[in-house]
Amino acid sequence: MSSAHLDEILYPAIEPFETGMLLAGDGQRVYWEQSGNPAGKPVVFLHGGPGGATSPWQRRFFDPEKYRIILLDQRGCGRSTPHVSAPAADLRFNTTWHLVADLELLRKNLGISTWQVFGGSWGSTLALAYAEAHPDHVSELVLRGVFTIRKHELEWYYEGGTGAMFPDLWEEFLAPIPVLERTRLVEAYHRRLSDPDPAVHGPAALAWTRWEAATVTLVPDEESIAAMSDASYALAFARIENHYFIHGAWLREGQLIEEAGRLRGIPTVIVQGRHDVCTPVMTAWDLHRALPEAELVLVPDGGHSASEPGIARALRAATDRFAVSGT
Repeated sequence: MSSAHLDEILYPAIEPFETGMLLAGDGQRVYWEQSGNPAGKPVVFLHGGPGGATSPWQRRFFDPEKYRIILLDQRGCGRSTPHVSAPAADLRFNTTWHLVADLELLRKNLGISTWQVFGGSWGSTLALAYAEAHPDHVSELVLRGVFTIRKHELEWYYEGGTGAMFPDLWEEFLAPIPVLERTRLVEAYHRRLSDPDPAVHGPAALAWTRWEAATVTLVPDEESIAAMSDASYALAFARIENHYFIHGAWLREGQLIEEAGRLRGIPTVIVQGRHDVCTPVMTAWDLHRALPEAELVLVPDGGHSASEPGIARALRAATDRFAVSGT
């Protein structure tokens, strides 16, 4: 994801000026960091997955002279603890509304009144849930690869729709699941990812994670696929993601689109790859219809990943437009 082309598009690499662990309750410690200008415009970056964690290159979407850049690893992944790859991982306290509460606690602890919320894929889901719950604390929204966890969105990607486009990769995704269980794949994967036996959950986690890694870009990114194939990363990623999907992210069906009116008055940019097979354009379009004042940027040569050149350019253009000096 740190390919050379990003050096021509994004801001130079920077290091945090502060890091910490948010004591979020329920035994959860959430990693956070700040980089850029301590007196700049606050922006919080929400990673995908859920369970994807953050990477240093994600700081680079923001002008470091104008932004106070806040990244966090959501519960159970990355540098947050307890890590969901642990044998006794407990996901009871890992829900959408726990994450929304974590964001509010972090905002208050950092002394921030309003911040820009930037999120892609699952990060767009969390951004919408947070902004609809706390619109007074959101200065702008930048969303990429919009995903709202409606049933037909999940069925498209995890129950065979996308598989028709990638039959070779789909066969690898199906491999851990017996033929008789392939009618409800999210549930079948849930049983295996919850199994304490590494011989069961290990192959399932790798197959689940590699399916996503191989399809998020128009051209497969072998570096990204290899990084996401790390056993510990893959297990946390797959377990958390599947846990959210099996529960519909604790959202009412269609809730985030239906309640988009709460976002009126918040400047919003939606960046969407025309050829995104993970979160197809239909969801970004539905959100744009519900929130017509939002700007929808359709990237003609873009897939799903923020690392693709057209997507990265559009995201940086949005943050540059919203950048202001001061707080």
